[in-house]
Amino acid sequence: MTPADTMEVYICVDVETAGPIPGPGPGEYSLLSIGACTINEPQSTFYIELKPINKNITAEAANVHKLSIQRLMVEGIAPKKAMRRFEAWLKAQVALNQQPVFVAFNAPFDWMFINYYFLHYLGNNPFGHSALDIKAFYMGLAGVPWSQTSWRFISPDDTEGIQLTHHALQDTLDQARLFKKMLGEMHTRI
Repeated sequence: MTPADTMEVYICVDVETAGPIPGPGPGEYSLLSIGACTINEPQSTFYIELKPINKNITAEAANVHKLSIQRLMVEGIAPKKAMRRFEAWLKAQVALNQQPVFVAFNAPFDWMFINYYFLHYLGNNPFGHSALDIKAFYMGLAGVPWSQTSWRFISPDDTEGIQLTHHALQDTLDQARLFKKMLGEMHTRI
């Protein structure tokens, strides 16, 4: 079966944010960057930096990704325009008879921001309700407890040469490589 024959298209996504929860309110934070890529070859990528919806940022988030709120206030793409670009890129990757499946390492976090921004700015989420967590997939594949699904516990064979950089595009490419390897392992067991 070729990727064009499948009903699902796996799209790996990673985000960098200003804090732990999306939204414009005083205790809510901005989506700052989106990285995405297709899993199958030829691999296609997407990257965009967004204009923050407020100036809220946690010290922890700032230390992780090193993105400047001040720079993004000037250079970032307005959220509605950014989400339209992401939607257009997704549509170009997925045939009419296919469904994009959101794939991420710690999907609940990344999904929360992507879902909020798509629904808030465009009124729909092209992924629908399809999100696949790489950590949960690994838990089932390796037969390990949830506490052993963080990056440092994953088999060195699966993460060789991969060090997460907290740059949304690079991280999504590395996570896609890991997920593709896990899919291959799953298919050899079936």
